[in-house]
Amino acid sequence: MSIKDLAPTIVWKNFHALTQIPRPSKHEGKVQEYLYNWGIERGIETLRDETGNIILRVPATPGYENRRGVILQGHMDMVPQKTSDSGHNFLTDPIVTMIDGDWVTADRTTLGADNGIGVAMALSVLEDPEVKHGPVEVLVTYDEETGMTGANKLRPGVLKGDILMNLDSEEEGELCVGCAGGLDAVADFKYLKYKAPAGMTGLRFKVSGLQGGHSGMDISLYRANANKVVARILLPLIEKEGVKVVDFTGGSLRNAIPFEAVSEILVPSGKVKEVREIISSTFELVKKEFIDSDPSAVLFVEEVPAAPKFIQGSVMLRAVKAILACPHGVIRMSRTMEGLTETSTNMAIVRTERGHITIHSLMRSAVDSSKAYLAERMRCLFELAGAKITFKGGYSGWTPKLDTPMNKVMEEEFLKVYGYPMKIMATHGGLECAIMGAKYPNWEMVSIGPTIKYPHSPDERVNIPSVARTWDYLKHVLENVPVK
Repeated sequence: MSIKDLAPTIVWKNFHALTQIPRPSKHEGKVQEYLYNWGIERGIETLRDETGNIILRVPATPGYENRRGVILQGHMDMVPQKTSDSGHNFLTDPIVTMIDGDWVTADRTTLGADNGIGVAMALSVLEDPEVKHGPVEVLVTYDEETGMTGANKLRPGVLKGDILMNLDSEEEGELCVGCAGGLDAVADFKYLKYKAPAGMTGLRFKVSGLQGGHSGMDISLYRANANKVVARILLPLIEKEGVKVVDFTGGSLRNAIPFEAVSEILVPSGKVKEVREIISSTFELVKKEFIDSDPSAVLFVEEVPAAPKFIQGSVMLRAVKAILACPHGVIRMSRTMEGLTETSTNMAIVRTERGHITIHSLMRSAVDSSKAYLAERMRCLFELAGAKITFKGGYSGWTPKLDTPMNKVMEEEFLKVYGYPMKIMATHGGLECAIMGAKYPNWEMVSIGPTIKYPHSPDERVNIPSVARTWDYLKHVLENVPVK
């Protein structure tokens, strides 16, 4: 059975089409072309701005011309994460989808339901003649996952509606009315390389099988960070065993908790046994600490040819200490919304390339001053360690507004469809609403979506019954949008 056969067929058909088009962030040319042609072929007013955002616009259903205009919004890109044994090429290969009971998932890769399923619903609204609605625009933004580029470069005045309905939330039954702001930090250590001494054995060890996940939605689950695990193993090896580091590579995306990291080292040949024991024993300690959140953690150790050069030891030691000291995880929970993370940071990526050790972190907070203070902490830490740190991509949060006409419609229609009250919440994830709302201050903004588990990881999955219920709810909402 194909996902195209699932109900509602119109939504799953559109989602399936998106899974067949490679669309990792920064490589969205093919999906841009597909979306543009999709609109033109159906006689829909279709625009593509200079950034690559796609805008599709349809008039109101007869009899609904007096309704306020709605913008259905999602993003076209997906996070390209895969397991180490997957040969998938995100630039050329379609996603291989699988049905697992009530869930759709992918074969050892991210699925792209974040945010493909939301985009599929928006397209289906334009395509389904049975859906009653006022004026509707669909905005599909470019490069949300690695910098919210499309949202940042969206021009004011292009969109005509005054209600933004974002379809990028990931928990059915929740109405999202606010989100965290973000800020990227990159710490940079410069190093020299030295010729390896004689009598060294090459070893490579890899920490894998961690849960990883979305650095906003899953950060409060206190999962292990693969970069920190490797640094924890390296510290005693460098300080006590005379080990030289050749390479340290961990994580792949700023907004994904790193689930895999690897290091290549040079070991004095007479200490190989002791070093292997330290690697194994340290990993076992970590695995016990995270047995509930990361039960599938694994360690691989292998002997490799000894590299001819190694990274300057004093710099590598300072970098390892800084990685261990660098804040990661929840910094503060919200005191106004139960269970909501207010401030966090994800120490996401470590690289040792071309004379630079770089450490990338993504900070999030619903409170701008808390985010700024966290940035100061990061600056002080890395400057004390001898690194240069830069900050970029900052954006403010989306401040919740609870008592709006559209919120009332959302709650009333949910109660009619589901029979119980909707949960009003804010997310610690970064939504484009915050950026775009600053350019369109007249907008009322809401965000909904079906249940998606483990986005930004190879375990990503979307709940099939949830998609059907969310689609039904979306149709009810559009039919009852407030009048102008």
